[in-house]
Amino acid sequence: RAARHSVGQGVPQNLKEAARLLHLAAERGLARAQAAFGACCSSGQGVLQDHEEAARWYRLAAEQGRADAQFALGDCYYTGTGVPQDD
Repeated sequence: RAARHSVGQGVPQNLKEAARLLHLAAERGLARAQAAFGACCSSGQGVLQDHEEAARWYRLAAEQGRADAQFALGDCYYTGTGVPQDD
């Protein structure tokens, strides 16, 4: 349902509701939701922008093998966004 709220498919677009639903699923350990909620935190869509929180959710998803989250977390380290920059 979060995806439907984020794009307005069959329901009015509501980024806050999409982020809320993703957060619920992410808290329950769903790696796909953790990666998606990390992206919400990174971009500020539906939640306040928080790069440290984004990196935290990316890490949780990356530890479960999500390649997209591994890439996003690596980019965080490369740019020093939300984490100490790794030279």
